[in-house]
Parts: sequence; structure tokens; C-alpha cells
Amino acid sequence: MKIALIASEVFPFAKTGGLADVAGALPKYLARHGQEVIVIMPKYGTIDAGKFGLQDTGLEIAVELAGETSNHKLFVSDLIEGVKTYFIDAPEYFEREFLYGTPDGDYPDNSLRFGLFAKSVPRILEATGFEANILHCNDWQTGLVPVYLKKEAARGGFLSRVKTLFTIHNIAYQGLFKREELPKLGLGWEYFVVDGLEFWGKVSFIKGGILFSDAVSTVSRKYSEEIQTPEFGYGLETILASRRDVLFGIPNGIDTEKWDPATDGSIPARFSASDMGPKRECKRALAEENGIAYSEDAPIIGMITRLAAQKGLDILSQAFQEMIDLGVNFVILGTGDEEYHCIFERFKEKLAGKVGINIKFDEALARRIYAGSDMFLMPSRYEPCGLGQLIAMRYGSVPIVRRTGGLADTVSEFDPREMTGTGFLFTEYSAGALTETVKRALNLYKDQPRWQRLVANAMAYDSSWDRASGEYVDLYHKLLGE
Repeated sequence: MKIALIASEVFPFAKTGGLADVAGALPKYLARHGQEVIVIMPKYGTIDAGKFGLQDTGLEIAVELAGETSNHKLFVSDLIEGVKTYFIDAPEYFEREFLYGTPDGDYPDNSLRFGLFAKSVPRILEATGFEANILHCNDWQTGLVPVYLKKEAARGGFLSRVKTLFTIHNIAYQGLFKREELPKLGLGWEYFVVDGLEFWGKVSFIKGGILFSDAVSTVSRKYSEEIQTPEFGYGLETILASRRDVLFGIPNGIDTEKWDPATDGSIPARFSASDMGPKRECKRALAEENGIAYSEDAPIIGMITRLAAQKGLDILSQAFQEMIDLGVNFVILGTGDEEYHCIFERFKEKLAGKVGINIKFDEALARRIYAGSDMFLMPSRYEPCGLGQLIAMRYGSVPIVRRTGGLADTVSEFDPREMTGTGFLFTEYSAGALTETVKRALNLYKDQPRWQRLVANAMAYDSSWDRASGEYVDLYHKLLGE
């Protein structure tokens, strides 16, 4: 199969969130499954062409937008193993300090920026001679790709035969723009209807991806069900339910070569499921680094998160003092809403010696938290997939999660009688339910033989992209009728 993965951000070239991790890892593993894969993304001004080996292909494409035709160079990099990544060079739109907007808000011309990106995809395929069987589009920034493909179907050729998969990584981000943008995008008013791109008087890019693609997927099975409900659908639940027959959920994986405590050079001591002794050194070092009084009897709960209500910071802040009183310590890393910055900085002062609060992004510290914590907390209100719980299990940190989205798909409740399961879950979104679940975890922690079995179960969980990419290959074949 020939697969073109389309994404607005791809690690390591450009990243603001989990989409980049998926778009950077999945193609590599698809290639390992014997598929021919390319990636298409914008050439942002933040990308270091020398560092990432971008080369001018000598190819140019012409794209018509807002009544004007512009020519754009194509660059390519072979940095991702077995994959060519193509970049459309449009300095007017992408030579900027940030990917989507400044700290003050989104760029006002994002509709044109990602309209041009979407319109460029068929031209890039033609220019490179890559006759794709599958176009795998990701999130609202690529939502118009299936729309333009359907519009061009009458031209014939391979573009009329290609199948499209649209993956929703977070339905809260929809790409909504004023209706006046529609003609600039080269689309007639016949598209501005309920069964088209119209959404509450605006143009919806994500709706284009949902309605015009051959199939839709989300990043977990549970999330694919949740977004068909008013609570999680963000107004698109009815539309998604109408496509339930071609709506699939495939949990993300992690790059298990990148995330491996046996080879990780960023942690104080390397360990594995067969040699867990050095993990104690990681815990001791993490406690010392965060000013926590070290004790084998007091588990460290780690959190690496955006400090926002969606991630459960509201119920965490309500339950925090009571959980500390139970005898646990906390190390938290992340940035987010100023409200929670202030709340947890106050906890840091009040609970000195018991908590480490790090209001920043620091990947090396994140690795030390995964390696040194005994438990890893994700009390999210909703979580499309989540990668933290997967990495935590890989590093022997037992997940405590709310039963939602990908957390429900990837973490199973530990049964002390059967000795099965990989963590602890709670359903009710409340401080009380969170506290009771931490109590359950703490009680089991005191029973070290059972606890070590739980840790072994968690570390044995298959979180690899090898598994997840195999599910995508099966879905691609299904789309092609094979």
C-alpha cells in the first residue's frame, strides 16, 4: 500500500502537542509493516532545515487560493526512518514564530493557512509521483483535504480512487471560521449547508473531515463512543453518530525504543522488568531533586500534565491536602492556567518536604518523574487517548486514572485475588472518588508482593506502535475492500 499521512505538526520537526508524536511515530512503524509511506506538512519558520536535513526537491506546485495562484517549493527530509517527509514552502503563511497563533490568540488567517495546506496535498502527490492508495488526515487543519479530493474526483486518475481516513485527536479543536472565508477557499456556497461545512453559521474544517472522508477514527475506542454523546461531542455528536458505521477507535502507541528504562540515558539508573532494583535509585534521586523527604514507605505520585480543568486539576486541588495526609508525596510537572499555577505554588510552600511543583516544560525531568515515581495520576475530565499512562506503565509507575477515553481503553483495574490488571480507575468525576482511589492504591502499596506483581503487569502491557500500526494497516485494507 501507498500511504500519505497528512498532519500540521510532526515530531521532531514541529510540535505543540500529542498529534506531533503520533504523526512522527506512526509512519515509521507503518513502513516497518512493509507499507510505502510519505508524510506531508507545512514548512514552518521554526523548523531548523540544517538540523533536520531538509533538502530542496527542485519541484514546485501551483495552488489557487483567495482568487490568486501562487507557486510553492517542496522540501524533503529522510529523518524519519523509512519515510520521506515533504514540506510545502509558503513563507507568507508559515514563516512565523508559532504554529497556530501567539499567546494572545490564533492567527486571524488560519483558514487561509490551512486551506492552502489542504489544497496543496493533491498537487504534492502529483508532483512527487506518489500515487497514494490512502490519505490519512489528522485533525481540523487537514479537514478540507477530503473535501478538495471529492471536488476533484471528476478529473479521474489515481486521485479519484484514493481513500481517505480522518483521525480526530481532540474534537474540542474544530477549526471554525467566518462564513465569508468560504469563497476564498475556492468552495461554493453549496458547501455551506447542514450536510456540508456549515456549523452554527460558521465554516467548520473538522466537519469537512468527518463528512467527506471515507472513514473516521479516533485515538481510542472509548473516545469514539464518547464523542457521539452531548457530553463529549462538542456539538458534533449527531453528525458523528450518523457515521457510526465507519467510525473506529484505535488507541495510540508510544515509541518503545525512545521510551525504555533499560536504555534511557536521562534517568539516574537504568532498570527493566527483570531488574527493578535500580528504580529505587531513581525514586531517591527524584525525591532529593524535589526537596522531598525520601521514604520507601511513602509512595511518590507523579503527574506530567497541562495545568487545566480538563486534566482534572480542579478535583485534584480539592483533594490534594487529604491525599498528602494519607502519606503520599507528589511531584508535578507542567504549565497551563494561571489559576492552577497559583494554587499549586501555594501547596508547594505549605507542604514543603512532601511535594515538588515544577511549573515548566522539561523533557528530561519528565523522564525522571516516570522513572522515579511509584504511581502516576491522570484524573482527566476527558482524555481522547493519553500517552502519559502508557509511558508510566513502561517505567513501572502504576497508573491511577479516571475511566474515560483512552485511559479506560489502556488501563485495567488490578484484581488482588486474580493478580490481573495494570492500575486503578475511578468513574465519578469528583474529589471524593479520586481520594478513595488513591486510598486503594496506597493500601495495595503496603502489600509489596502484590504491588510488585501489579508493577510487573503494567510493564508487560503492549503499548508499542507496532501493535497500533498493525490496527491501522487492517483499517486501510478494509477501506480498500481488501
